[in-house]
Amino acid sequence: MQQTRLHFNVSKDEADRVFPELEAEFEDEGFPLAVVELDEARDIHEVSVYAMDDVDQAENRIRDILARLSLSRAVEREVLPDIDWVSKSLEGLQPVRAGRFFVHGAHDRDKLQQGDIGIEIEAGQAFGTGHHGTTAGCLEMLDSVVAAEQPKNALDLGAGSAVLAIALAKLARIPVLASDIDPVATEVAAGNVRLNGVDDLVECVTATGFDHPVFADRGPFDLILANILAGPLIELASEMARNVKPGGSLILSGILDRQEDAVLEAYRAADFHYIRTLPREGWVTLHLKL
Repeated sequence: MQQTRLHFNVSKDEADRVFPELEAEFEDEGFPLAVVELDEARDIHEVSVYAMDDVDQAENRIRDILARLSLSRAVEREVLPDIDWVSKSLEGLQPVRAGRFFVHGAHDRDKLQQGDIGIEIEAGQAFGTGHHGTTAGCLEMLDSVVAAEQPKNALDLGAGSAVLAIALAKLARIPVLASDIDPVATEVAAGNVRLNGVDDLVECVTATGFDHPVFADRGPFDLILANILAGPLIELASEMARNVKPGGSLILSGILDRQEDAVLEAYRAADFHYIRTLPREGWVTLHLKL
């Protein structure tokens, strides 16, 4: 999908003020944000928002934030080439260790060590490579939850690249349903599942929320993983309760540390019990039980 970079220049102090406002404004869309120092001596920093659709609306929202902060700045546009930016960004990435898991590309297979659970994920169009704090946090939490609870039936909701579903299938050798609202993500996930040799355990489906009949056929689940965003997680709290077994667990991420209380409030209202939080890189991963 083609992206448009909306950008403007500010000082370091101004960037520190405007960035949290932009982060809160665009968190539901998942638009990437960036701040780059252009000139240290002159204190010029460039703030960018990468919009994938509704560019005019996104620009107006940026202007509203700047006006609210009394910052008079020109917002400029750069239409980026329509290439696979995920593949491009992953070209130089190093493998990631999270708990016993080792997430890597084909060129790093030789770095697997004894005792590693290797997950090979190639550059693709689906979110979730292990490099983001939320994915790595989920992998660490998953290792401990599986060891303690030994689930028999699991769901990876919003699976993206299916790195979590693959990790769970390799770790626990149990059936895992991997769902995503994006058919492209589902196709990428299925390819990764085959690549990692767990296609006998992981089923990939395109589904929105819990509406698809596959959830009734496969559920309720001992364990649900959901690495999405705080807003959708809050909306899904009651449905999560209907789809996890009594005594079952949730591992939730895609949550900024300042959003933790709001997510916990929604899940406590749905009768979930808080177990623990794993912070990583400004994000949190939550373990809850019904």
